[in-house]
Amino acid sequence: MRVRFDLSYDGGPFNGWAVQPGLRTVQGILEEALALLIRRPIRVSVAGRTDAGVHARGQVVHLDLTEAEWLKLPRGHELDPAVAFLRRIRGALSRGLGDLSGSIEVHLVSLAPVGFDARFSALWRRYSYRIADGPALWDPLERYFTLWHQSPLDVDLLNAGAVQLLGLQNFLSYCKPREGATTVRELQRFEFHRGEDGVIVATVQADAFCHNMVRSLVGSALFVGEGIEEPGWLHERLLAKKRDAKSVLAAPHPLVLEEVAYPSDDEMLARAELTRARRKH
Repeated sequence: MRVRFDLSYDGGPFNGWAVQPGLRTVQGILEEALALLIRRPIRVSVAGRTDAGVHARGQVVHLDLTEAEWLKLPRGHELDPAVAFLRRIRGALSRGLGDLSGSIEVHLVSLAPVGFDARFSALWRRYSYRIADGPALWDPLERYFTLWHQSPLDVDLLNAGAVQLLGLQNFLSYCKPREGATTVRELQRFEFHRGEDGVIVATVQADAFCHNMVRSLVGSALFVGEGIEEPGWLHERLLAKKRDAKSVLAAPHPLVLEEVAYPSDDEMLARAELTRARRKH
């Protein structure tokens, strides 16, 4: 039986999502809590692996249980197994996190529809990135999830450069390629907006992201926002398909995975199969 978790986390105390020997990671803590409850090793699959220091409000994972394991979750109480699982995983996470209790929160547990895959069924992922461009905007209470940028940025210039990267493109210049993996992605949104508080928020949405892609896009866009480079420079870098001295990664702590979107239940399997086929090429 495939189970879906909707969860969020503060990435600050963790060395990223993925399990790494000897390091505290979100996946590692979650799988330890699951092993405590189910009494066997459990491996979860995630919608989007986040780097060290990156946060998530709308992360999604799936895991597989036997029917017997699912039905045992209420422990004899007249509870929906999903409700029981949610209560118990929250307790197990709190115990496992200790002083960091609350830094990982599971908000919803549900049985997944046929064919659901947290990673491959996803239609798109959306990230946000907060930038306070100048000391007058530096709020100490928000320093853990906002970039403190020294120079003022021009939002119009940022958007003029960002719009040129939209569409199905090879983003080799903007990511760390993994061996055997494609760097072709469909960038659906890349835009900047200055809020009423004066802080700039970047929105970046794509069908999927290569390793470090969002931080690289934002980091390069800052050169344009400062007026150091022309807006067309971002597209020129895209076409060059290479990394160089100006391949700068923006800091991880302002980056938040906000939302992962999925198709209707009856289209989950078809979407997963299509995505797997694309990732092989």
